[in-house]
Amino acid sequence: MTTVNPNPDFWAGKRVLVTGHTGFKGGWICIWLSMMGARITGLSLDPDTSPSLYDIAGVSTFLDSDLRCDIRDAGKLRDAVLSAAPEIVLHLAAQPLVRRSYSDPLATYATNVMGTAHLLEAVRHTPSVKVVVNVTTDKCYENREWVWAYREDEAMGGHDPYSSSKGCSELVTAAYRRSFLAAAGVGVATARAGNVIGGGDWSADRLVPDFLRAIDRNETLVIRSPEATRPWQHVLEPLSGYLLVAEALWRDNVGFAEGWNFGPDEDDAKPVRWIVETLHALRPQTRWEIFDGERPHEAGMLTLSSSKARVRLKWQPRWRLRRALEETVRWHDAWTRGQDMAELCREQIGSYLDSPVP
Repeated sequence: MTTVNPNPDFWAGKRVLVTGHTGFKGGWICIWLSMMGARITGLSLDPDTSPSLYDIAGVSTFLDSDLRCDIRDAGKLRDAVLSAAPEIVLHLAAQPLVRRSYSDPLATYATNVMGTAHLLEAVRHTPSVKVVVNVTTDKCYENREWVWAYREDEAMGGHDPYSSSKGCSELVTAAYRRSFLAAAGVGVATARAGNVIGGGDWSADRLVPDFLRAIDRNETLVIRSPEATRPWQHVLEPLSGYLLVAEALWRDNVGFAEGWNFGPDEDDAKPVRWIVETLHALRPQTRWEIFDGERPHEAGMLTLSSSKARVRLKWQPRWRLRRALEETVRWHDAWTRGQDMAELCREQIGSYLDSPVP
């Protein structure tokens, strides 16, 4: 099957608004867009972690405009979007952590549900916008612990507040598309990815960042749910999908205005134990143990079907899971040595684009 890359000629000169640009995925996609010549406005809160990809890779230097705005503030957000006058909106701003959603469910819903509604309402009053891609999650599906992969037409749901809020975000997006934006000629899609890994993620309660922190601090890694299976993938995999679906929406704002899965090959859905053992083989000095106390509910089995994206967008994953883990560790090691991390991000994007489909 022919596989396509995001098209630099398409993105050159396009005015693109990226919400959540100070986050992990947001920083990577801004660097990629800048390599293709896009004119980028970033809109976000300050980075949620220290260190952060935003600071280490100098993401602000790739932007035309770097705005601070809480998407829960509808009025300020609307003014910011109108002022930026984007042609394409990539909505990545979110409260992205399952465990945090248990400790602060109201903020999670306010950000992930009403924040999405505020953004789409702002788009409704911004005539320049032609395309919106709302990034949600694989956890938006009503998880029945099936062994087969979820497709885009499965029911929305979610046990925990984070997963539920992302299912709600999907429904809000569909309602705005049908009620307002389709008639205005705006192409609107949602994008659902797997468990994303890569250099520059220092989020709490995520397996690979926790592993790397344990190395840096010479601590014992404590893992939860070692048999839980997830669709792991390098961050560049779904980002390429987001860019491709935005290009498709520009060409056809009706035919591609729907939900899209961007997950790894199904045999790269691995249990937590496999990830830790593979990382341990790369860095044998790591110590780890299984947490045996009470913990909030998290799904045990989750995989995605990306067959629709493979056929209609000509998207396919490039890096198998072992390569994704190796590149993540390589990025982290380079950071500890004080290398130019923006340059390494660009190098990894180039290597990804040049990689043949396995």
